[in-house]
Amino acid sequence: MNTCKVLVPCGALGTGIMKEAFQYGIDMQPDIIACDAGSTDSGPYYLGTGKGKYARESVKEDMRLMMLGAEKNSIPITVGSCGTCGSDAGVDELAAICHEISEEEGISFNIAKIYTQQNPVILKEMYQSGKIHPLEAAPAITENTFSECTTIVGLAGADPFIAALKAGADIILCGRATDTAIIASFPIMKGCSEAAAWHGAKIAECGGLCTTKPRYGGVLLTFDEEGFTIEALHPDNSCTPYSVSAHMLYENANPYRMTEPSGTFDATNSVYTQLPGGKVRVTGTTFEHAPKLTMKLEGASVAGYQTISMVGIQDRRIMRNPQEWIQMLCGTAEERLKTLDIPDNYSYALKPYGWNAVSGAERVAGSQVPVEIGLMLVVTAISQELATKVAKVFNPLLLHHPVNQNEQLPSFAFPFSPAEIERGLIYEFRLNHTVELETPLDLVRIVLEFEKEDVSHDNH
Repeated sequence: MNTCKVLVPCGALGTGIMKEAFQYGIDMQPDIIACDAGSTDSGPYYLGTGKGKYARESVKEDMRLMMLGAEKNSIPITVGSCGTCGSDAGVDELAAICHEISEEEGISFNIAKIYTQQNPVILKEMYQSGKIHPLEAAPAITENTFSECTTIVGLAGADPFIAALKAGADIILCGRATDTAIIASFPIMKGCSEAAAWHGAKIAECGGLCTTKPRYGGVLLTFDEEGFTIEALHPDNSCTPYSVSAHMLYENANPYRMTEPSGTFDATNSVYTQLPGGKVRVTGTTFEHAPKLTMKLEGASVAGYQTISMVGIQDRRIMRNPQEWIQMLCGTAEERLKTLDIPDNYSYALKPYGWNAVSGAERVAGSQVPVEIGLMLVVTAISQELATKVAKVFNPLLLHHPVNQNEQLPSFAFPFSPAEIERGLIYEFRLNHTVELETPLDLVRIVLEFEKEDVSHDNH
């Protein structure tokens, strides 16, 4: 029976690998190390700029640990969504880090770089040919959307990873990829159950999040032709049928089905069995191949410039109903703005943290009286100058606006001076679509950087 072991040391490269747990996993003789390096969780800025969100030093520390473990066991590494957003620059930066580590440690690796950043001209042509389709809740687009985006990436499936592994690469650094493809590619290549490969990859995508102690390191997956077994990497941690099956709810609209570029796996009839030693065995998953190959597209573009201000307020009268006072402040500010020679190409929002800034939900006045709130003003405009001008109109009101007009002015607390903080360019997501492919390698580019003189494909 075909089998293989995949070590997933953490949920995202750069967030920190628990060394004790990682060594425990290496001692279990995995066949490959797989790790995600990106996300859209922190908003469109990183995709819009093509930059990563984690500290380079943190990424390098995690990458060094994986490379030393891979060197010790003579096994490959797969990393996906390099540089948070999966831009070409993110792939090149992580490759540079790998070369630095190789030189510092006196080791060598054959690196494959998989680029998934897209050419807007090509995508425009595919859109005109009817090959690009919206996903649920996707924004409306035109043929001009592609050139308006500053960065567009496609999410690679398993096939580009497999191609790089078969070419003899020891380290595969991929641009944007599905979280699952990073893990599923190796067991699929090794002839294990395709359904189990995708299902197990989904469960392990965030490392230890599918265990009873998520902060205690990652997990090890053992795949075969019938299913997979998952276990924690720390001796004081464990997996249970509940902790494992529950991860199907994570970032997934359907707790039983999940679609990948090549098809959809169905866990409706999956069986989760507790095994000794804190392991869980999963069988019964099925896989439906897609009638057409697709790739998800993500794109971001400039949405304007922003300036923010924040003020701290403890006035007990305001605390009884912050929204009422905020509405009075807005009315005063808007009347003042109408009298000034300021263009109207802007928008603003006042967000009362400690009241309802996170949810935006209406609250009953007096139901839960906060001790204090942090009121944030967010101004978005077509230029930085205009955004800051509008924020400065709000400045005296944020500092002194009274509860009643016929009373002496209060003073609230700006935490910073100057109160206006210029955020610069901001971005918005523009693409949440799929594009039809003829082959799974259509919109990816694989570049090999081999350091070893002797390349043996048998190792993988």
